[in-house]
Amino acid sequence: MKHHSGLVEVVTGSMFCGKTEEMIRRFRRATIAKQNVEVFKPAIDNRYHTIKVVSHSGSDFDAIPIKKASDILEKYSKDTTVIGIDEAQFLDDELIDIVNKLAEKGIRVIVGGLDTDFRGEPFGPMPILISQAEKVDKLHAICMVCGELASRTQRLVDGKPAHFDDPVVIVGANELYEARCRAHHSVPRD
Repeated sequence: MKHHSGLVEVVTGSMFCGKTEEMIRRFRRATIAKQNVEVFKPAIDNRYHTIKVVSHSGSDFDAIPIKKASDILEKYSKDTTVIGIDEAQFLDDELIDIVNKLAEKGIRVIVGGLDTDFRGEPFGPMPILISQAEKVDKLHAICMVCGELASRTQRLVDGKPAHFDDPVVIVGANELYEARCRAHHSVPRD
């Protein structure tokens, strides 16, 4: 089933808020509606599987690993009506133009990724995609310190907050990261 017009949907938030779970739910619904779905993920994200997007709870959906955003244009099938892009914060800024070109072709593009890095700063192409999307859902996790809503990703090194000058991209899960609220998110600068 072809869409009448394309659109961009963004699912964002901190780690452990359910972004990938929500994306997989949308992919499955599109499949039930007999839409052709293709999902892409950065090859760097091999935490759970190399050719699937996998949520922290274990749900999965087949995916094509890519090294750079332009790989999407080379690898997607021309009869695809829904394209998913997970962990978009790890892709280059060319993703912004590619997502918009796909939507202009009538494709529904579902993008998921962290809106901010462990420092609490905008992450990769996500802020621009969020501002240009027709639909944005910002999900929240639960703060691992106080139980309130969490909108931040805390990186831990030996159980302590990572330093501001530490590398921005380190792929990991609950062994390196936890969700935190604004009050309990800490990034030392000394």
